[in-house]
Amino acid sequence: MTMAAAIESRTAEAKPWSRSSRIASVDIVHDLGQAETVWRGLEGKFSTPYQRFDFLGPWQRQVGARESLSPFIVIAHDAERRPLLLLPLALHRKHGIRTACFMGGKHATFNMALWDGDFAAAATLPDLDALLAGIRQRGEADVLALNQQPRRWQDLPNPMALLPRQPSVNDCPLLAMAPGAAPSDLISNSFRRRLKGKERKLQTLAGYRYHVATSDVEIERLLDWFFTVKPLRMAEQKLPNVFGDPGVEDFIRDACMTELAGGGRAIDIHALECDDEVIAIFAGVADGYRFSMMFNTYTMSGSSRYSPGLILMRNIIDTYAGRGYRALDLGIGSDDYKRLFCKNDEPIFDSFIPLGPRGKLAAGAMSGLNRAKHLVKHNQALLQVAQRLRSALHRSIPEP
Repeated sequence: MTMAAAIESRTAEAKPWSRSSRIASVDIVHDLGQAETVWRGLEGKFSTPYQRFDFLGPWQRQVGARESLSPFIVIAHDAERRPLLLLPLALHRKHGIRTACFMGGKHATFNMALWDGDFAAAATLPDLDALLAGIRQRGEADVLALNQQPRRWQDLPNPMALLPRQPSVNDCPLLAMAPGAAPSDLISNSFRRRLKGKERKLQTLAGYRYHVATSDVEIERLLDWFFTVKPLRMAEQKLPNVFGDPGVEDFIRDACMTELAGGGRAIDIHALECDDEVIAIFAGVADGYRFSMMFNTYTMSGSSRYSPGLILMRNIIDTYAGRGYRALDLGIGSDDYKRLFCKNDEPIFDSFIPLGPRGKLAAGAMSGLNRAKHLVKHNQALLQVAQRLRSALHRSIPEP
């Protein structure tokens, strides 16, 4: 049976889940190529840049497939077969439970459906009930584990927040940038003076500069440096090297090399350099409204004592403010340097939705575990205990 025939067959068998919903049919596609046209057609309407096909496609091929995750792409249509939304999910089986989660894993700060803008603005709980009913009807998954969803995006509410939800484990520090804001509104004059004093030391280096990598040669050179230095920095902090996980380097290289139709790359790289070395990089995704940082590191040389990462961050903020961007975030987590720039938090939430009897226990367990993690993260005493335990565990593991 052809793909088109399969969709027509499933649609013909679909039941009218709710007379009050615009969703008339729900399809589940297991091949990225088969979903690409609809996917790209919904991009740029109401979704984050982490849901771009050019971001999640490389992730699924290089990381998801290696982790035995299979595409589980949910597409809802209206009665005229117009796409209303696309959920970019991946399916995995563990302990006999089939869990559908967002593609992108730990590399996507925010997860959303890709929505038709008009539908998202008017979506109701009956619409979401119809969506869930359509997924349940297929019988291919036991539970939806939908993590790290923003409650709002570009000043509009996320319709998925109408479903049962709970706060995500971690917060995401956010810098709001009002149109025409003075530089001192974004970064205080006193902090700017401190950074300027440190930067004078770096400005004595031949060829010192800030830039955004635009050519394949520049991107490849900066990534070669990043994948050499980052493991050293993480070992120094006694953290596992998540960039050494299978497929992660290939995914990042693919996404950084992928040119977007509107300009830029699926992941942009900002750098401080001089003629002799790369001093610092920040890489992230941008969509004309917000820059969202993904990964960063800085030199192991003596130049590191002049806070090159903070200087680079100041340059990035000023660059995007000058382009009229409205927000900037530094990714999940409350590292001290993030609070120097981002005084607010992006409200993000998780939803664990059972799709059948086997999924009820799994959804309850996932929800309870995440609530416990959230409690620890937001209780200083518990967090210190957890950090001491982690440090003790690390010391007890012999070096290879």
